Amino acid sequence: MVFKTPPGVYAPQDDTWLLTEALLREDITADTTVLDVGTGSGTLALAAADRGAARVTAIDVSPLAVGATWLRARLKGLPVRVLQGDLLTPVADRRFDLILANPPYVPVPGRPIRRGRGLAWRAGTDGRAVLDRICRDAPPLLRPGGVLLLVHSGLSGPDRTLEQLTGAGLRATVSDRRTIPFGPVLREQAPWLEAQGLIAPGETKEELVVIRAERRT
Repeated sequence: MVFKTPPGVYAPQDDTWLLTEALLREDITADTTVLDVGTGSGTLALAAADRGAARVTAIDVSPLAVGATWLRARLKGLPVRVLQGDLLTPVADRRFDLILANPPYVPVPGRPIRRGRGLAWRAGTDGRAVLDRICRDAPPLLRPGGVLLLVHSGLSGPDRTLEQLTGAGLRATVSDRRTIPFGPVLREQAPWLEAQGLIAPGETKEELVVIRAERRT
């Protein structure tokens, strides 16, 4: 059965596939516990479960995303626990070996939104509204030796991400980079991004980065 991502749920895109490649390089065993925060359609959670992780938890604030991920997991026969909630709040008392995050990161005018169109990508004027929260709240949830894999645009301050995660005691590096053409969202935002000096006049490509941050044992 072919599963189509329902309208209103973030469908897998270049950032999803780049983060999946990083995930597949990690040492996932029958003892590995995985958290996919902001799961969207559940692609990353299902990939981790398919690799044989012991327990996979997927979280999203969107009821549609929660339903889509739950259904995909059941159709594939994969043991994924799906929770609705705000980022890491539902699992604040748990610890994980691997945390995956593909959060909203597109800089846009105006404040971040809590619902409706754009929830999966609108992230405030600097693109950091959700990234900063993950950098603050994810490190305490990692077990010793645990890894955070976080993907976002080069427009959203990778150096700031590295600085925050290093400051939280993690060993953080950029593990993956990929330059891609602007998609519909960035094409729409391009005039504003150019006016803010975030892109050069006529620029049509962005760099995606995966940050890998490991808690020292």
